[in-house]
Amino acid sequence: MIAQINSEYITTRPTKALTRLISYAFFEGRPVTTKGRWINPVVFSLLKKAASSSKRFTSVEKPVFILGTGRSGTTVLGIVLSMHRDVGFLNEPKAMWHLIHPHEDIIGNYSLSHAKYRLNAEDATDEMCQRAAQMFGAYLSVTGSKRLVDKYPELIFRVDFVRALFPDARFIFLVRNGWDTCHSIANWSKRLGVQVNGEKHDWWGVEDRKWKLIIDQLVTTDADLKNIVEDVKNLDRHLDRASVEWVITMREGLHLIKNFTDSTYKIHFEELTSKPEETLSPLCEFCELPTDSAFLNYAQQTLKPLPPREPFDLHPKIAPIFYDTMTRLGYNN
Repeated sequence: MIAQINSEYITTRPTKALTRLISYAFFEGRPVTTKGRWINPVVFSLLKKAASSSKRFTSVEKPVFILGTGRSGTTVLGIVLSMHRDVGFLNEPKAMWHLIHPHEDIIGNYSLSHAKYRLNAEDATDEMCQRAAQMFGAYLSVTGSKRLVDKYPELIFRVDFVRALFPDARFIFLVRNGWDTCHSIANWSKRLGVQVNGEKHDWWGVEDRKWKLIIDQLVTTDADLKNIVEDVKNLDRHLDRASVEWVITMREGLHLIKNFTDSTYKIHFEELTSKPEETLSPLCEFCELPTDSAFLNYAQQTLKPLPPREPFDLHPKIAPIFYDTMTRLGYNN
């Protein structure tokens, strides 16, 4: 399904299908585990021209960033929001972010040089602010959109950096049951992981690049996980690794809710799919998006609850940390 477009999407608001195709083809870039990477040189050429252009593009005001753990429904939420008449939606535009900061590529999509999982306000230079404003502004201009929605889950570790680029940014922290998220990550990696020229490319990056960065830059700084770092290093089962990523990401989100109350909004995937209108209406109010009946109707028609996945046998040293995080998020263990 190209650009996450299906027949119902096209029928509901045909112009939005064109916007999604433009986003997919010319702005987002293609990561290592996908086909069509031949277009990346074209994408980077266009983005560099936009970044250096003297043209005044649409101003990026109150951009919205969807954060969380991958495979927790972030794409689903992004696609639903993309149906709003004012919104232009970018699904993990990592090509753009790589041009904004050269060391943000934790997967190895475009570079295997040094990468930083966390980026802070001090990492944002004036040149980066200018590039970000130009590229995202060009996107809004080309698609005729008023508001930007960017889904890139790992930005949850870079909120201070994003706020330095866009001081009026809004952040959506999407939460999903840990069992379901971990099963989805494991299945994705098994299904889409590939061997390319002898290299393993899967959820954990090129030759485990992402997993190694999680250990070196996140696990070693977590109050609880740092005490079992040697055990974590030896994890090779997808479910075990996913449980570590989920815990660290959810804890980061809880930190954001506590410290950035005015600019961060938490929603549960389970509530989004079971009560779309009750969940999306206050979310749109938070994001300052006007009422849009077609958008809400599309959400009601397409969002359906998913059956929960069965718990799995957690690593004994990760289990208490996992259960504690589930409880803090409001899930009944």
